[in-house]
Amino acid sequence: MNGEGKIRDWQELTQLTKGEPIVVERVRLAEKDIAIEGSFELPELARLPWEDQVFIAAFVRSHGSIKEMEQVFGVSYPTIKARLTRIADSLKFIDTDPAPSRTEILDRLKRGEINAQQAIRELETLK
Repeated sequence: MNGEGKIRDWQELTQLTKGEPIVVERVRLAEKDIAIEGSFELPELARLPWEDQVFIAAFVRSHGSIKEMEQVFGVSYPTIKARLTRIADSLKFIDTDPAPSRTEILDRLKRGEINAQQAIRELETLK
């Protein structure tokens, strides 16, 4: 299947689901005879409506240039900003520095990476 056919299939799938969650149960590597079965959630961006996915792809291709986006979509700066804000508000952002769990703190203590006082302080911040 060519790229255009895949895009059309994805567009139809996102229209069919109308924003409802999709769970993928089988993944097959296209170039190999390997399939993985389980329960996989789609990535955050793949859950966006088709039109927002196209918009984000155009934004990335323009290297984040709102001026270029204005030209591509034929709309004003405030319109581009409003759409970016709406899309950003719909996405959950990953905490790049999450607090360690109780188990992680105790494991670090056990390995000697932190002392008992440091472990106590870190455990107290979890409460």
